[in-house]
Amino acid sequence: MRPVTRLAANLAVILAVMSGLPAAPATAWNRQVRQGETLARTNCARCHAVGRIGESPLRAAPPFRELHTRYPVEDLGEALTEGIRTGHPSMPEFRFDPDQAENLIAYLKSLER
Repeated sequence: MRPVTRLAANLAVILAVMSGLPAAPATAWNRQVRQGETLARTNCARCHAVGRIGESPLRAAPPFRELHTRYPVEDLGEALTEGIRTGHPSMPEFRFDPDQAENLIAYLKSLER
């Protein structure tokens, strides 16, 4: 790519990012994922592997990166807001507000990649 063309391409990207238009959805998604990760690390990491690698501290607790292979994680919203009562035998009941549930699901979805 010629220097002038590369400069024009870079300038176009910078202007798009500064305008906030194309970057806004990605930014909102990234914020949800970060907040969901915080919820997972705060509430779930004692038993579950919540990251992309590692074993769950509690053998019966599936790693979060594998949950999507068991069921669609986007269907967890109701269970997360009403209280998860199932799972592994020693799992405590958790209840999240709708925004927290949405953030946690976004984080779980991010682990599918």
